[in-house]
Amino acid sequence: MYFFVIYFCGIWAFSSSRKHLLITLLSLEFIVLVLYFSMYFYMCNFNYSLFFVVYFLVFSVCEGSLGLSILVSMIRSHGNDYFQSYSVLQC
Repeated sequence: MYFFVIYFCGIWAFSSSRKHLLITLLSLEFIVLVLYFSMYFYMCNFNYSLFFVVYFLVFSVCEGSLGLSILVSMIRSHGNDYFQSYSVLQC
C-alpha cells in the first residue's frame, strides 16, 4: 500500500512537470526507484530469485544514461532545457 502511494506521487510529479526536461527525467527516475524497491521486497517476501531485479536495474541505468545524453545534446544545441523553446520532433 505504501509503495502505491509513493508510485502515484511520482506519476503525479511526472504529469505535472512540463516545463523543464531535467525535472521530468528526475521524476521518471523516482518512479523507477519505487518500482525497484517494490519488486525487491516482493521477491524477498516470496523467496524468488533476484536475477530479475538485477536485469531491471541494468535497464533502468541504461534508460537514465540515455535520458541524460538527450538532455546534454538538447542543452548544447538550444542552450536550455525548456520544453517550450524548441520542438522535440525536429532533427
